[in-house]
Amino acid sequence: MDSLWIFPGQGGQHADMLATVDPGLRAKVEDQLQLKLLDTDDAYQDSVQLQVGIELLQVDQVDRLLAAGFKPRLAAGHSLGVFAAAYALGSISAPDLFKTVKLRAQLMQGAYPSGYGMGVVVGLTRPEVEALVAQVTTKEKPVYASNQNAEDQVALSGQLEAIDAVVQLAKDNGASKAMRLRVPVPSHSPLMNDVATKLAASLADVTIDRPQGIYLANNTGHAVRQSGPLRDDLGHNLAHPVFFESMMAVATDYQPNVIINFSPGRPFRKVLAQKFGDIHQVYLDQMTIADATYLLKKWERGS
Repeated sequence: MDSLWIFPGQGGQHADMLATVDPGLRAKVEDQLQLKLLDTDDAYQDSVQLQVGIELLQVDQVDRLLAAGFKPRLAAGHSLGVFAAAYALGSISAPDLFKTVKLRAQLMQGAYPSGYGMGVVVGLTRPEVEALVAQVTTKEKPVYASNQNAEDQVALSGQLEAIDAVVQLAKDNGASKAMRLRVPVPSHSPLMNDVATKLAASLADVTIDRPQGIYLANNTGHAVRQSGPLRDDLGHNLAHPVFFESMMAVATDYQPNVIINFSPGRPFRKVLAQKFGDIHQVYLDQMTIADATYLLKKWERGS
């Protein structure tokens, strides 16, 4: 089975999302990180709780699917999801993943403890959004066009008042949707250069193996088969936009016959429908691993 595994980042989190995670794995991670995971909406206002929680959920789902005999041909992580994508392809160990994600969250939260975040504009092109950003951004209140999740969906990163100003301009200029996102830091913008530099330096001591499949890089969308470019993507992607639309365009060249969408949330339905049509898809946010395994085996048999 030629499968594409997709791992979202922040935004779809919710209370009790760790309810089905293997208690043994959860205890092991909490012990390693000296961190009690609370799994509440209030706790997920904290970047460390949020990022470690999402990665714990995704690693647990990966482990269960691997144990059932499935593995990805292609893996695509969006922002934080790059770590689970690398794990699914055998490039990073679970202990190194959780150690790195905790540090990532601490660095991000320390750099921008308040007043910054992200937004999204739907229904305008990237050049149109960039023109609106240029009207608003200042040195004191910066804002950037960041992630490109679909042809007409562009994220914003920056100071909250500046984001709100771009959001209002977008609505005035015909955007079908424009709003702040539930992300407490200005990810994937130059505001994260220092964080990315420190994170990349920490990865110098982490073993990154050659992926056992194809890794789709955030900043370029390129198909990666070597450990060097994968390491670079893990370390530096916070400072660059995620071009998810380009990642999916490259993925279509490999003609996967099934897509597995990992939790939390279902943020990529529109772009996946645009790129892949009626290809078989599993959304782990909507079904158990047992049900997903049943469907995957059925499709594998061609029945």
